[in-house]
Amino acid sequence: LRLTALMDNLSLLIDEPAHAKNLERIQSAAELAHALAPDAPPLLETVMGGKPADWDKVKSQMAARLADWAKAAAAAEITLCIKPHVSGAAHLPEHALWLLDQVKHPAVKLAYDFSHYQLRGVELGKSLDALLPHTAFIHVKDSVGELGKFQFVLPGEGKIDYTDYFRRLKAANWQGSVCVEVSGQVFGKPGYDPIAAAKKSHAALAPAFKSAGL
Repeated sequence: LRLTALMDNLSLLIDEPAHAKNLERIQSAAELAHALAPDAPPLLETVMGGKPADWDKVKSQMAARLADWAKAAAAAEITLCIKPHVSGAAHLPEHALWLLDQVKHPAVKLAYDFSHYQLRGVELGKSLDALLPHTAFIHVKDSVGELGKFQFVLPGEGKIDYTDYFRRLKAANWQGSVCVEVSGQVFGKPGYDPIAAAKKSHAALAPAFKSAGL
């Protein structure tokens, strides 16, 4: 398997000592990335914390802290991908674009995960058109339920049309990775079987890849 990414759930909305520790975590992740794959170090992907209702109040702090993350990632020679989260302060495509525009640093890209935007009522095509030019990594998973009462599930267990999704990626000449994310809401359940989850995810996605010509 090709190692494409590392994940660490960091937050931009913390006090200064914790922020300093996060910068150290970025450095440590970069050291691990270079040790594991010296010729092609995996990127580092993270969410950003906060609550949806607080976006306007905290976005300036998030941008300032993200600029620090960018400098740390660049110094450590790693790409940092931020992912808006349905339950986070940054939870819409325009939030992601605003943060990137504030920081304007090549070490910071986006991780795209449509499941979060779908729960917010954002169309697949609209979000892909806006975000894919700034994206370096794609997560795929599904969700069931509605905003306020939902659960993340494996690909194919929700309503995302992966054939349409992957055809759009092909049309956009996407060259990056597409990686299944198994949510903690899945792997945290008693009796979780990672091999069974991998096989089920592959069975759901393989026909869509084939239909899209990928």
